[in-house]
Amino acid sequence: MYDLNWVRNQFPGLHNSGDIFMDNAGGSQIARQAITGVQEFMTGCNVQLGADYSTSQEAARRVAQAQSAITTWLNARRPEEVIVGPSSTWLTRLLSLQLMQTWQAGDEVIITDVDHEANRGCWLDLQAQGIVIRHWTVNTQSHELETAELKKLLSHKTKLVCCTHVSNIYGHINPIKEWTEIVHQYGAKICVDGVAYAPHRLPDVQDLDVDYYFFSFYKTFGPHQAVLYGKHQCLKRLPGINHHFIKDTPYRFQPGNVNYELMCGIHGAIRYLQKLGQQEKRNTSLRDDLITAYRVMADYEETLIEPLTEFINNHGNMHIIGDAIADKSQRVATLSFTHNQLSSQEIVQSANRQGLGIRYGDFYAVELINTLGLRDQQGVVRASFAHYNSPEEVNQLVTFLKQF
Repeated sequence: MYDLNWVRNQFPGLHNSGDIFMDNAGGSQIARQAITGVQEFMTGCNVQLGADYSTSQEAARRVAQAQSAITTWLNARRPEEVIVGPSSTWLTRLLSLQLMQTWQAGDEVIITDVDHEANRGCWLDLQAQGIVIRHWTVNTQSHELETAELKKLLSHKTKLVCCTHVSNIYGHINPIKEWTEIVHQYGAKICVDGVAYAPHRLPDVQDLDVDYYFFSFYKTFGPHQAVLYGKHQCLKRLPGINHHFIKDTPYRFQPGNVNYELMCGIHGAIRYLQKLGQQEKRNTSLRDDLITAYRVMADYEETLIEPLTEFINNHGNMHIIGDAIADKSQRVATLSFTHNQLSSQEIVQSANRQGLGIRYGDFYAVELINTLGLRDQQGVVRASFAHYNSPEEVNQLVTFLKQF
C-alpha cells in the first residue's frame, strides 16, 4: 500500500500553507531531508574545502558524497561527468559558450519549438557566430515531434540536436533513446532537457546514451540548483570556464566551485527518495532504491491524473493539449488544457482565489504556445501533480472546474 501520509509528512511546506500545490512542474516542495542536509552543513562544517584541518576535511567528504549520489541518480559512469550549477538555464548557457569554441561558421544545431527556452535561447544566440539553426517543428495535429522530420533535418553539418525528454506543456514522454541512436548515426551529439521528466521518472543517461542531459533539483524535491551531465569524452574536449590553472572536471565548469550547503541539500533529497523506495522494498544499492521509488511514484501519479483526464475528456468546452490519456507509459502527471470560451487566465485566477495552486501561461515554452496559436488565450491552464498530492486535492480541482 502506498503510504501517502508518510510521504506528505516528509514535506513541511505542505502543512504550512493554505494552498493546494498543483504547480509542481514550476517548482516542487522540498523534502525534509534536503532542508536538514543544508542545515547540518551550515551548522556543522561551514568552511572552505581543501584545508588539512578536520572540519574542512569533513566538509569535503560531505560534498563528495553528494556528488557521488547525484552520479548514481543519473546513472552516470563517473562523478566527473556531473556538473552542478545555479539553474538549468545557466548550465545550458555555459554549455553553449563552451561548444561554440569548438565549432565553426556553417555548423548546424537542431532545436525544437516544443522546448523550454533554456534549451533554445542559448543556441539561437550562436547565430551571431555563424552557427546555422535548423528548426524541428511539432505536428500541431498529433502534438508530436516526428522522427521522420528529425531525419530530414540531420546532415553531415549537424553538430548538436537539442530536445526535451518531457515537454512541460504536453507531459508526453519522448522516445529519447531512439532519437539518440539516429543522431549518433550522423556523428552528431544530443542535449536533452530532463527538467519535466526527472520529478516523475528516473533518468538513466547510460541507457539513453545521451551526450548531455540536464534537470533542476528545485523541481525534484531539493534546493534551487541544477545538474548538467556530460559524457566524459565530450567534456574533455571543452576548454572550461574556470581559472586557467584548474584542469579537473567538473571543477573546470564550476567557477567559484559548487554551493556546498545546497549540494548537501541535494543529497538530502536523494536520501528521501532512497527511503521512499525502501518503504516498498529493501534493496541492496542506492540505485535500486531509486528505481523502486520512481516505480511507486509513477504508479501512484497515474491514479492521480486519471480523474482529471476523464473529466476534461468528457467536458464539451475543455480540451487537453497533447495526449488525452493518463497512461504512465506515455505521460507524466503534468496536464495542460484550454477552454473554448474562457481564457486560461480567467480560470486560473478564479482557482487561485479558492486556494487551488494551478497556473496559466506559456511556462517559458514560448515558441510552442505561439505555434499552437494560444497566445491570445493566455497560454494554457496547467495542473502538475507530484507524488505527495492526494486524490482529495485532485477531486477539489475537478469539482471547481465543473462550474465552467
